[in-house]
Amino acid sequence: MLLLCVLNLKFFSQKIAKNTQVVKYGLFAILLLFISSFQKVKHPFFVSVIDINYKQKERALQLSVKLFTNDLEDALRRTSKKKIDILNPINKAETDSILFNYISKRLNININSKKQTLNFIGYEKEEEAIWTYLEIKNSAQPKKINIDTKLLYDFLPQQINIVHIDINGIKKSSKVTNPASNIEFIF
Repeated sequence: MLLLCVLNLKFFSQKIAKNTQVVKYGLFAILLLFISSFQKVKHPFFVSVIDINYKQKERALQLSVKLFTNDLEDALRRTSKKKIDILNPINKAETDSILFNYISKRLNININSKKQTLNFIGYEKEEEAIWTYLEIKNSAQPKKINIDTKLLYDFLPQQINIVHIDINGIKKSSKVTNPASNIEFIF
């Protein structure tokens, strides 16, 4: 009987030792997940989207530019040398000015071989991104549009800029990857 108890104890102690390893590794995995949840989450790709629509009735080219918030804020901080919180700006007018200045220096549009002037409308948050709205007023009917986009190129060498364009129901898309920046659409 004593031998049976000793054998049972040895069997259970081996089981516990195996389970202890599983528990130990399980707790270690949970600890790693917990610690990594405090790290700043970086997205694995760097993409901006530029949507362009020509409104014939208004004779206006309307632009929507989507950029990841953390990438945009980082670029604005580096270029302006100021603390930028685009979602909770201390001075909204100054933040608007810095944002528009950044975009207008890195997004140039020619319609029918004529350089265009961008007008800033505003911006809004969508999940992890910022949509910035711009407009080109008194625009001729586009037959050829040249876009030079270097958005976020100064700090993200792997940046990709995708452009979608809709002129009178004709939709086209293209993309450029840093360092390429020029796209031409012919309608």
